Amino acid sequence: MQKWRDDLPVDAEVGSRVGSGLGRLGEVVTWVLLAVPFVALAVETPWRHFRLAYGDWDAVAVSLGLSCLSMTIIVVLGTRVAHWLASTRSRLARLAQGLVLVALMTPPLAMGILLATAYGPVGTFGALLARGGILLGNNAPAFVLSQVYGGLPYFILAARAAFEAVPPVLPVAARSLGATPWQVFRRVTLPLARGGLAAGLVVAWVRVIGEFGIVMIFAYFPQGIPVKLYVNLQNDGLGAVYALLWLLLVVALPLPILVLMMTRRRHLADHTSDDPVF
Repeated sequence: MQKWRDDLPVDAEVGSRVGSGLGRLGEVVTWVLLAVPFVALAVETPWRHFRLAYGDWDAVAVSLGLSCLSMTIIVVLGTRVAHWLASTRSRLARLAQGLVLVALMTPPLAMGILLATAYGPVGTFGALLARGGILLGNNAPAFVLSQVYGGLPYFILAARAAFEAVPPVLPVAARSLGATPWQVFRRVTLPLARGGLAAGLVVAWVRVIGEFGIVMIFAYFPQGIPVKLYVNLQNDGLGAVYALLWLLLVVALPLPILVLMMTRRRHLADHTSDDPVF
């Protein structure tokens, strides 16, 4: 290695050192940019007067309970759709993929307006639902629907990538040995795709628990944490939101951390089991 460095022209060696230095500088800048908001939050929080505002606990209960329900719907629907998209190359699949991308790229406020237009009491589908006694808008079902629209496209794209990464020969081999499609999916495809599925779960959860734009337009009530943060900020200023903001982090972070830890543990266990035993 040293001989290779000695053979380098001076300009090339200087360029290599400069490039390495710039790379390290970029890493430092990245970490600083990520850390600054959280350091500022810790510094600026009035710890001596740390208390929640009226209704904050209700917002936590709404966000946590309804977000768990929304994630269940997202995982059940999104896993099936993602697997179909990964295993199908038809024109219909391409159209469905385009629909997922359109939903993903639609700004949250715009999506909230679209949901109000479609599912509101005088909307295209909302009027039909209202005839059956089902009202969507500023209620818990509308809140869940808003979160599903916000998180489902993210989960589908991540899950599709995870399923596409599974070597096609393995499910085919399992089918040739007599396994049913459900057995192939449960025992072969799903375990091999679990890392990507976990990533999709984390991204969708963060998107769901922090959903503001869609909820603000279509399901202002019941108020979850993001909307309650906005209300507190408007009514009492920046100092009134720190306690609830900390609570949002406490509520939102455990699931992603737990999922990533479990995925890493299984990944290490798989590699350990693959090692030769002497």
